[in-house]
Amino acid sequence: MRNLLRRAAWVLPMLLASAPAFAEEAAKVDSGDTAWMLTSTALVLLMTVPGVALFYGGMVRKKTVLATMMQSFMITALITVVWMVAGYSIAFTNGNAYFGDFSRFLLSGIGDKWDQPFVLGAGTDAAVTNTIPETVFMMFQMTFAIITPALITGAVADRMKFSAMCVFMVLWSLLVYAPIAHWVWAPTGWLAALGAADFAGGTVVHINAGVAGLVCCLVLGKRVGYGQDNMAPHNLAFAVIGASLLWVGWFGFNAGSALSAGGRAGMAMAATQIATGAAAVSWTFAEWIAKGKPSVLGAISGAVAGLVAITPASGFVLPGPALIIGILAGVICYWAATTVKHLLGYDDSLDAFGVHGVGGIVGALLTGVFAYGPLSADKDHPAGIYIGGLEQFGHQLVAVAATLVYTAIVTFILLLIVNAIIGLRVSQEEEREGLDVVLHGERLG
Repeated sequence: MRNLLRRAAWVLPMLLASAPAFAEEAAKVDSGDTAWMLTSTALVLLMTVPGVALFYGGMVRKKTVLATMMQSFMITALITVVWMVAGYSIAFTNGNAYFGDFSRFLLSGIGDKWDQPFVLGAGTDAAVTNTIPETVFMMFQMTFAIITPALITGAVADRMKFSAMCVFMVLWSLLVYAPIAHWVWAPTGWLAALGAADFAGGTVVHINAGVAGLVCCLVLGKRVGYGQDNMAPHNLAFAVIGASLLWVGWFGFNAGSALSAGGRAGMAMAATQIATGAAAVSWTFAEWIAKGKPSVLGAISGAVAGLVAITPASGFVLPGPALIIGILAGVICYWAATTVKHLLGYDDSLDAFGVHGVGGIVGALLTGVFAYGPLSADKDHPAGIYIGGLEQFGHQLVAVAATLVYTAIVTFILLLIVNAIIGLRVSQEEEREGLDVVLHGERLG
C-alpha cells in the first residue's frame, strides 16, 4: 500500500501539470477552421474504425474475421493512450532534428496557446498556422498515429499473437512513427528543413506502414497452407463497405491537412477524388486485360492505391497531375501486389506493402515532379512559380530512402525483442483452428 501511495504521489503532479493553457491566444482561433478540423478528425478516425476494420476483416477467412477487426479496434484504444502520454510530444515539440522533447508529456500545458509554430505541409510551404486550438491539432494528428499501425496488421493477418501485436504496436508507435512524424512535420525536423514535401503522410503514414508490414510478414513467415489452401476473402461486401468508408474519410485525411477551411483544402479534396477514381479505373482495366475479368477486390484495392499515392501530393498538385498520379498508382500497385509479390514469394496477406508501401513511394516521388507554386505560395515561392523539378525530386528521394531504411531496421529490431519476450506467432494448430476462437473465444456466426 505504501508503494502504491508513493507511485500515486509521483504520477498525480504530472497529471495536474497537464492543465491546459487556455485564453492567452484564444483570439487567434478561427471558428470556421476549427469546425472543419473537428470534422476532419472524426473523418480520419472513421477510416480506422470501422474503415480499416471492415476492409481487412472482409478480406480474411471466416475463422479470423473477428480477430482481424479486433486488431484495428484495440490499436485505436492503445495508440490513443500512447499518443496522449508521449507520442504527441515526441512528434510535435521542437526537440532536435530527429526527436521531439517531452514538454508535452501527458499533454502538459496543452490548450489554445501554441509554444512554437507549426510548418504546414513541411518543406515547400513555410506558412504558420495558429487558427485552431492545439488540442484540435493534437487530436487530428492522433488519428494519423492510430491508422498507421492499423495498416500494418494487413501484412500479418491470420498468424500474429494478439499479445505480441499489442506490445509491438505500442513500441513501434513511439520509436518509429513518432520520430518520423517529427522529421517530416515538426519545424525542427531534418526532412522538413531539407525541403521534403509530404502534405498528409506519404512517408509518415504509408511508406512507414508498408515497409513495417513487409518486414513483419518476412519475420513471421508465410501462413500455413499459403499457396495451397483456398485463402479467398470471406466477405467482400465487408471489404467494399470498408473501402468506401476509407474513401470518404480520406477527405479529412488530405483536405484536413490544410489545417484550415480554405482554397487549399478545396484543391486537396479535388485532387484526392480525381486520383482515387483514376487509380480504381487503371487497376481495374489492368486486371481486366491480364486476367480477363475485372474483380470487385481489384476495384477497391485500386481506389485505396489512389488514395495512398495522392496523400503526400494532395496539397501541392493541380487536378491534371492528380489524374496522372492516380493512373500510375493503380497500374504500379497492381503490378506490385500481384506479379512482384508472387515472384518474390513473400506472404503480405492483404497487400499492406503492395498498396501502401509502393503507393506511398509513387506518390512521394511524383510530388517532387508535380509540386506547383500557387498551392504553396510564400515569400520564397510566390504564386505562379513552378517548384517541382530535379531539386525537389531529390529531396523527395532522400525522404523516401530515409523512411525505408529507418523503418525497416527499427521494425526488425522490435520484432526480435517482442519475439524473445512473448513470441510473435501462434502455433500451426492454433492457426488452422482460427484466431477468433484461439485468441478471443468467439466465432462469427
